[in-house]
Order: sequence, then structure tokens, then C-alpha cells
Amino acid sequence: MPAITTRNLDDALKTRLRLQTARHGQSMEEEARQLLRRGLDQDAGAGQVRLTVLAQTLFGPAHGLELALLPRGPPRDLPAGWPG
Repeated sequence: MPAITTRNLDDALKTRLRLQTARHGQSMEEEARQLLRRGLDQDAGAGQVRLTVLAQTLFGPAHGLELALLPRGPPRDLPAGWPG
């Protein structure tokens, strides 16, 4: 199984990790794994942004750019062999 080494961890943070580990009754290694897992799980949900929302956030009217909507034409026929 892969391993990582964390260098330059300040003493105060290491102490907090050690105390939290003691409260949870597990090793510092297991505590760090759980903290990483929770942090990445939360981040995964944050990464699911719709493209339209992202475009409005970056380029919308609040930023001095008004995006014009293109006219929509009639739907195209599905290619032969596609379900539907």
C-alpha cells in the first residue's frame, strides 16, 4: 500500500492531531487517513458545478459581460441505430 510522509508539520498542529487522536482512541496515522478522506469527500461534492453556473460566475453581468443566448433551432433526428 502506498505511503506518504508529511514534512514541516508545525508543533502546534502536531499536538492538536495527537490530542484529537487520543480522544478518538486511534493511531495518529488512522486519524490522518480519516481527516484526508473527509476533506477529499467534501471537496468532491464541491467540484460538481454546472458549466452554465460556472460561466455566469466568471463572465456574467456582475463582471461586465452579458452573454447573449443563441436562438435554438428544431431538434435534430437521432442517428440510425440510436435508442429512442
